Amino acid sequence: MAGLSADAPFIEPDCTITEATFGSYVKVGQGSRIAHSHIGDYSYCDRFADIANASVGKFANIAGFVRIGATDHPMDKASLHHFHYRSADYFDDASDDEAWFAHRRSRRAVIGHDTWFGHGAQVRPEVTVGHGAVVAGGAIVTKDVAPYMIVAGIPATPLRARFSAPIAERMMALAWWDWPHERLRAALDDFRSLSALDFLDRYE
Repeated sequence: MAGLSADAPFIEPDCTITEATFGSYVKVGQGSRIAHSHIGDYSYCDRFADIANASVGKFANIAGFVRIGATDHPMDKASLHHFHYRSADYFDDASDDEAWFAHRRSRRAVIGHDTWFGHGAQVRPEVTVGHGAVVAGGAIVTKDVAPYMIVAGIPATPLRARFSAPIAERMMALAWWDWPHERLRAALDDFRSLSALDFLDRYE
């Protein structure tokens, strides 16, 4: 019997889940916080990940202490402090600024399929990380990342492509991440043993 389920995410202890949805075979590591986000099929995050206002694709590999969609403070106002938008915590006669929270939730980070985020990486709001991309540990991603690109640094900059452009295009066209569970199982030995090019040649 497999340890993960198509019907419900496996959520380890001490997680905080707020208005989040999950695909099949998803795992959320200990102490993680997921808010106003969708986590796609087969994706997982390790311990103490923090994912907010994000759309995460399928087969995302998210290491511990990664932060995606980190929320901003209002830098154009008189104060950065959240007393003026979490006002109900401070004043008996004031309500929270729901328009500000709606604005923050609208600034979504978008994560493609089959991505990998190293330990402690960060992705800013309104950034798209393309299919197959790799974000090195500790990197801070402030701009969109092209599919199958490896980025590192602060701010993150491209190091090299995982695959040549023709192979990357063929892989995205194959879109194996949309295969049904049974087909993934049938191709398991080939995922394990074939190079990307040989895999494409076999399954295109």
